[in-house]
Amino acid sequence: MLLVLALLAACSRQAPWQTRSIDGFMPDLAFHLEDDHGHSVQAGDYAGKVVMLFFGFSHCHDTCPATLGKLSAVLDAIGTPAADARVLFVSIDPRRDTPARLAVYTKAFAPQVIGVTGSRAQLDALSKRYRVAYSYGKNYPHGNYAVYHSSAVFVFDRNGRARLLFQQDDSAEAIRADLDRLLSQSPPA
Repeated sequence: MLLVLALLAACSRQAPWQTRSIDGFMPDLAFHLEDDHGHSVQAGDYAGKVVMLFFGFSHCHDTCPATLGKLSAVLDAIGTPAADARVLFVSIDPRRDTPARLAVYTKAFAPQVIGVTGSRAQLDALSKRYRVAYSYGKNYPHGNYAVYHSSAVFVFDRNGRARLLFQQDDSAEAIRADLDRLLSQSPPA
């Protein structure tokens, strides 16, 4: 009898996440920003969705398009359930990334990718909340400059709880498995 109970307990446990769990280590999703259509948005607007929060900027030539491309491919592979996911691309370059520019940039990726930005004070507060560092490089002619930033993607469940951290070295298969699992969980009542 004891062996049967032990086997049942082992079967009822969830398999570990394939990416990094941050459950209990990061705060819930919270922000007030402007989306790529110029509308004010906040975390509550995405209640019931699985939200991925990624900090970057549209003039990025490597990390941002690679990350958004990988997430877009994963969402496409997931299919219909991916309609309940959102990738919030938080531009930390509000000087150049206007809502109109973000709308053009995010259109190149999955329909679930939404550009958001805000004032420097809003972005600083949000980056501190999720312990994301970013800085600006030297200003070059014609207003060009680099923005140095984290490449991590924070993943929140349908209730806005921080659950996972996707990093550059995570495979598309691992990301897909974890997103499938989060998307299969019931939305909040």
